[in-house]
Amino acid sequence: MSRMKKTIVNLFTGFLGVGKTTALRHLIATRPASEKWAVIVNEFGEVGIDGAALMNDDLPVAEIAGGCLCCVAGPQMTATVATLLRRERPDRLLIEASGLAHAAGVIDELRAKPLGDALEVGAVLTLVDPRQFVSPDYLRQPLYRDQVAIADVLVANKTDMADVETMDAFRVQAGKLFPPKSVIAEVRDGLVNVQWLDAAVTIKPRYRPAIPAESGNGWDSAGWTFPPEQSFSGEKLTDFFDDLPKLLPGLVRAKGVFKVLDSWVWLNWAEGQWGASQVSWRRDSRFELIAPALDNAAIEAALQACFE
Repeated sequence: MSRMKKTIVNLFTGFLGVGKTTALRHLIATRPASEKWAVIVNEFGEVGIDGAALMNDDLPVAEIAGGCLCCVAGPQMTATVATLLRRERPDRLLIEASGLAHAAGVIDELRAKPLGDALEVGAVLTLVDPRQFVSPDYLRQPLYRDQVAIADVLVANKTDMADVETMDAFRVQAGKLFPPKSVIAEVRDGLVNVQWLDAAVTIKPRYRPAIPAESGNGWDSAGWTFPPEQSFSGEKLTDFFDDLPKLLPGLVRAKGVFKVLDSWVWLNWAEGQWGASQVSWRRDSRFELIAPALDNAAIEAALQACFE
């Protein structure tokens, strides 16, 4: 008995007023004729407006109104998604999250049973206004940082309203994000590329991250990725980061995101100290470092020893 093909689900997020509905309308207008799509719209208010704007004769649209998806994600979102999948059997499901949605919680819900049995989580697209992106006031807001962190595809919209200095600053800051984005793009009027929906990162167990130009010469770099299902022990990771300077004399930088139980944690080692914080990244666990010389086999064995 063959397994039923899973529906690809793309989360579409961004802060209030960034132009998500306009961009989603453009995506819908350019969708491949061979693909059947369905859309779920989540709005903060009790009365849905975006859903009406997206209505199309051959496009099923469902609404979840009244709050951010993470607050209603349990029964209401699960029921809405399950009903839509059963009734329409779409090839792709797009979920437009409210500008106030904590997208990480939505991804967790979509991956968990029962939805995870029917869905394959594809690329997360996050729209940003570059003028907001370069503003420290926005980056101080946890919700805004989460929406940027979880993105596989980061799209600067309304670029025609930003000056040259703002766009230059956007490119520099976006290029330094960790984990790096699969696509960083600049558009106006919400003209996103439908091909970006398939831009999910291919998991590469080993990779070589770029060393910043200002870092100097004579250093080596390496990185590892692990599938999102792989959980790490927080206690073992703590010991691993404590022991890094002994494992790698002359260590310059080490950073990673790891799934620890039901949360995702960012660990960052620099200048002899390291710290930890929760993050919204959900694509994979990954670790990278820079040092004068690397024993990749020893590092990989130490990472695997941290598996839960």
